[in-house]
Amino acid sequence: MFRLGSRPGWTALLFAIFLAACAREAPASAHEPLATAPAAAAAADVGPGPGSVAAAARGLPDFADLVARVGPAVVNVAVIERSRPAALENDSGADDPLGEFLRRFGGVGPRGGVQQPPLRGEGSGFIVSPDGYILTNAHVVAEASEVTVRLTDRREFTAKVIGADKRTDVALIKIAGKDLPIVKFGDPSKLRPGEWVVAIGSPFGFENSVTAGIVSALSRTVPDSQYTPFIQTDAAVNPGNSGGPLFNMAGEVVGINSQIYSRSGGFMGISFAIPIDIATNVKDQLIKNGRVERGRIGVLIQEVGQQLADSFGLDRPRGALVSQVEADGPAAKAGLKAGDVILAANGTKIERSGQLSSVISNLRPGSKVELEVWRDKSSRKMTVEVAELKEQRLARNDSPTDHPGAKLGLSVRPLTSQEKHASHIEDGLLIEDVDGPALEAGLRPGDVIVGANGQKVTSVADLDGIASKAKRSVALLVNREGTSIFVPLKVGS
Repeated sequence: MFRLGSRPGWTALLFAIFLAACAREAPASAHEPLATAPAAAAAADVGPGPGSVAAAARGLPDFADLVARVGPAVVNVAVIERSRPAALENDSGADDPLGEFLRRFGGVGPRGGVQQPPLRGEGSGFIVSPDGYILTNAHVVAEASEVTVRLTDRREFTAKVIGADKRTDVALIKIAGKDLPIVKFGDPSKLRPGEWVVAIGSPFGFENSVTAGIVSALSRTVPDSQYTPFIQTDAAVNPGNSGGPLFNMAGEVVGINSQIYSRSGGFMGISFAIPIDIATNVKDQLIKNGRVERGRIGVLIQEVGQQLADSFGLDRPRGALVSQVEADGPAAKAGLKAGDVILAANGTKIERSGQLSSVISNLRPGSKVELEVWRDKSSRKMTVEVAELKEQRLARNDSPTDHPGAKLGLSVRPLTSQEKHASHIEDGLLIEDVDGPALEAGLRPGDVIVGANGQKVTSVADLDGIASKAKRSVALLVNREGTSIFVPLKVGS
């Protein structure tokens, strides 16, 4: 399984997870013929009697009234991304390790680089309040320097990004409007596989395109999305549909179209939507607090297969197997230990491990969760106090300039214990996003900062303190895929 990148070559990988991302301007694809869907097959005789075929035909759903009612609340989201410097040949000499480092990893030489033209993209969104709040995907607006929202009546508004939550891929943007058409929210928990759903969005820039399908499955887990139990559908979703709504037959939004499963990068019958209750929780927190709080209990979990179920005496594969318990964490204090299988949380049955991550992360820090735990071939109840999942981040350049981290253009967080073990790095800060000076220096998400100006960096506060004292530059010791090198980083004003 692979996360979609916008770089050439990813589409050749078999069975890759592709973000149904903002449709990039791509000259090569602009001249490709549009594929036309085959004519609908004749209705099958699904019941006894000579009139069954006609009855089945009469019973086919008509989505026209639904679309007419909800369509005006669906918007096109056009973005201009931050321009990135193009790589240049470094002329400082073959023995320059920094130049070699930056050439190898796609950055620029010490003398700088030229700016590439800004990328343009398109996604979708939907209005959730009459005064202009709009939900979309985080990956649609993640790198945007300018966001424009276009309504079905062709009015255009410049939008402000209120906040974006990468873990759930949900973003909230705002336009200056009033008395705008809005959607109604449905209850994703009432969805059943086999029922009809409708997707509206802007695939490949074709605004307010309507597609329909059925719910294929519920609570799907995909790589790098452990906090979201996706709704799987076969409604056609393509690049540009990202952030658009998924409606039930009552005209209520039950999900946000986000990803597709594909060999080619185009729709192949499997698409995934974020349940709307998860998205509204993110929206409410962004409006109220400007950030998203998540719960954690301090365990690493894994899936339970048949052999593990047999080993632990379970009747069938189910639940989330605890493989590691964080020392002095909430779960450890409550008595959980490795080898426990969590079967339910606050009454919600846990069939697959990903469901537990979703349930716990949506709980408020300080609240309590009652777990049903399988241990020694019997079930027991355990209560755990939920802690906050800390996501320390340095401010981006568009954050208040008095924050020391704003000078560096970095967004980082401490390594988790699992990441430390996998990377063999004792301590460090994982780079999640780069901008400004960090981008120009060739740093990128996934790099690990282990030192700065000769000092060891173990926390965000360490890096903040060093950045605040620096006058012109900071020498960062960076580990990338096992290789360490110093990277000089200009300190912004």
